[in-house]
Amino acid sequence: MQTLKTLLIFLSASTLLFSQQETTELFQSEDIIPIQISFSNKVLKKSQIDSIYFDTNMKYQTADGSWSEIKVGLRARGNFRRSTCYFPPIKMKIKKSDAKGTIFKGNKKLKLVIPCLLEENKNDNILKEFIAYKLFEIVSPYHFKTRRVDIDFDEIRKKKTKKFALNGFLIEDDKNVAKRFGGKVFERFIHPLAMSAEASIQNAFFQFMIGNTDFSVAYQHNGKLLYSDKNIIPLPYDFDMSGLVDPSYAVANQVLGLDDIQQRAYRGFKRDESLMYSVRDQFLNNKDKFFEIINGFKADFDSSGEHQEVVDYISSFFDLIENDNSFKEKVIDKMRTK
Repeated sequence: MQTLKTLLIFLSASTLLFSQQETTELFQSEDIIPIQISFSNKVLKKSQIDSIYFDTNMKYQTADGSWSEIKVGLRARGNFRRSTCYFPPIKMKIKKSDAKGTIFKGNKKLKLVIPCLLEENKNDNILKEFIAYKLFEIVSPYHFKTRRVDIDFDEIRKKKTKKFALNGFLIEDDKNVAKRFGGKVFERFIHPLAMSAEASIQNAFFQFMIGNTDFSVAYQHNGKLLYSDKNIIPLPYDFDMSGLVDPSYAVANQVLGLDDIQQRAYRGFKRDESLMYSVRDQFLNNKDKFFEIINGFKADFDSSGEHQEVVDYISSFFDLIENDNSFKEKVIDKMRTK
């Protein structure tokens, strides 16, 4: 514990080196960016070395309707998705000199989220996951910025090129989140009870709301930790294995006794009950905002049924927490002690 205190003191002093900065231009707009990109799925998935990026040129449409081009480095990320998905999730690296004078200035690394499998609902699944990110923006000011892209993708094969039209979105780098709050990314094991109590509960409620158990704040699985204002704050990402998205490749967490991916399990540690009820009120008070976000994407879905599934799933969460008995049974009584 003394080692942790010493590290926190060091980090607190280090944050003075950072000045709060505005969100980069890339994430200042909600407009969808059309992009054109080509690469080999096979080559990206085959490479197991995270330090190796494969160069390609990416074209993107600017606000005035013209097209520009920028050199980017790409690599696949995520062991499970690399072995399971037709399209691997992408980590994108951009040199400072190449980003200069473009909307990508200030973004050295980005995640590019694209569909996993060649399925009819592949693009709607991306919209569902993007909605999860937008919902978390209501939950906490400490979040990853995102920007939707329409992707004209040319898959390079041996003898031919295959074209795909994909939904996707970009996620800012965790270091940019840290800079925005004058903090630092915290990269080591931390027990959840050493983190900000309110932020931890907010994260646990959010994960429960979207039906996600594929995360660990302690081991930073599908999440990062931000040190800011003398608090350690979880920053969640990668929500495709949640009940909200409900992809065909997701597997229920049988370790938690779940039989279906859409079953919920509260994974937060035991906290003061008064704070639990306070965060509950935060979610209830923002109920209309959550559904305003969800309904704002209705016209973008290929299938109206897929959008309705999102509405119904989040509605079931509010039905649960609005009821005192079910809230106690499914949340309060399920707080973890180990």
